[in-house]
Amino acid sequence: MRAVPERTEVARGVSRLAFDAVEQLSRVVEAMHANIAAASLPLGRGTDGRTRGVTGFVYASIRLVNGAARTALDSGLSRLPRGAGEAHGPRADALRAALNGVLGDHLAATGNPLALPMQLRSEGRALPLEREALAAALPAASGRLLVLVHGLCMSDRSFTRRGHDHGAALACGGHTPLYLLYNSGRPIAENGRDLSELLEALLAAWPVRVDELVILGHSMGGLVARSACEAAAETERSWLGRLAKLVFLGTPHHGAPLERAGRWLEGALGLSPYVAPIARLGALRSAGIGDLARGSSAPLPAGVACYAVAGTLGPDPLGDGLVPLTSALGQNKDPARALAFPAANRLVARGLGHLDLLDDRAVAERLRAWLA
Repeated sequence: MRAVPERTEVARGVSRLAFDAVEQLSRVVEAMHANIAAASLPLGRGTDGRTRGVTGFVYASIRLVNGAARTALDSGLSRLPRGAGEAHGPRADALRAALNGVLGDHLAATGNPLALPMQLRSEGRALPLEREALAAALPAASGRLLVLVHGLCMSDRSFTRRGHDHGAALACGGHTPLYLLYNSGRPIAENGRDLSELLEALLAAWPVRVDELVILGHSMGGLVARSACEAAAETERSWLGRLAKLVFLGTPHHGAPLERAGRWLEGALGLSPYVAPIARLGALRSAGIGDLARGSSAPLPAGVACYAVAGTLGPDPLGDGLVPLTSALGQNKDPARALAFPAANRLVARGLGHLDLLDDRAVAERLRAWLA
């Protein structure tokens, strides 16, 4: 599957989303109409969300016309000639990655061309997982592999920030950096399983002997990496035996409070039948975002050196603005959930926000020392 869609595919993907939005909005408006017409109390359960009689016929007609128009436009766009040029570039890639973070599970479930396929990339290009093709694409491939996994709403390009790239910096130490691109709106467990399969195929096709595998995950990327290790252990994948080090940058091991606040607001809106339909719009956020509220219950892989970097903008509990310090360091009042990062394998980067972890020179120096 292509990572960079042609312009016609982008047009199809955008048109599908537009019609999906009309469909969802019509259902929200109808549900509010039905609840208000039922003269319910301000608090309590509403109706089934459907109107009756002429009003119900109007809403059904709106959905019917919307569905027919969607089918006709999608069919017409699919017949346009190919080769009209690729929708590619830093800005286009960033917009698509953000869209996948917010609605990625919906894009994947509906077969939308805008859904990102999981793949490994180097210098912005997808890597074919075949030995001869990899040797040609990476003539300087070494036996020390570094796989970088981005966070929510981000892409492989996100590791380059303010002229710095942790992967390129660590390449000077002998590692060959590869960047994962994936749909961050899908459930973390699904992305973890797919990453495990991808790493198995990568090591089988790598053109030289693999002596060491290192994974560096930023934010959600760390949770995906933990999930991949858990999936590999369950399915006895051989790549896990080559994994030497696992590094987390601002990873919300025990969840992110902003997402938990969103869930609380969604529940509060559901208390009143008048505004409960609006809560459906909030629920449209992706499964990946929802998973951030819980963090990960996957254990750290046995026999692998694990490291954690946490940013903090002020008092220690504040964290980096998105991830609390305790969550990034894996600390928890429940001993069963606490992650035992040795003191030498932890770094608290003071004065740094969540994204600053990607380009801070002191963080880069510590990564270089850990991976030396």
